[in-house]
Amino acid sequence: MTTEDYPMEIHEYLVAVNDSVSSVDDMLNKMMSVSRSELLQKIDPLEQAKLDLASAYTLNSLFWVYLTTQGVNPKEHAVKGELERIRSYMNRVKEITDRKKAARLDKGAARRFIKHALSDHTAEDGTPAKKQSKQK
Repeated sequence: MTTEDYPMEIHEYLVAVNDSVSSVDDMLNKMMSVSRSELLQKIDPLEQAKLDLASAYTLNSLFWVYLTTQGVNPKEHAVKGELERIRSYMNRVKEITDRKKAARLDKGAARRFIKHALSDHTAEDGTPAKKQSKQK
């Protein structure tokens, strides 16, 4: 296709779309180069869920784009509900991931830390700090 086949005003948009499609094609080729079973053996169940959700979301998004190019309003199509459903599952997985990352309180260590901070320390000469301060 030459620039004579379409208005120059949309040239930059077409170049951007072409670059995006090439990028998606590259990513899909990378994903397809490794067998699914081989990939799933290398990752934990939470990562498997993330991969499955990302794949489903990508495919449905591409279908959304396809519908748009065919003149169909995807907002009135079942694909919209599917994308929302997948997004809700992605949010659930994110919550689980965030909970795993949250710092866990070691109650025993916290007790020791507080007890040590509140206890009377002895002065360098071996006399308790309270007695030493009263003697001055």
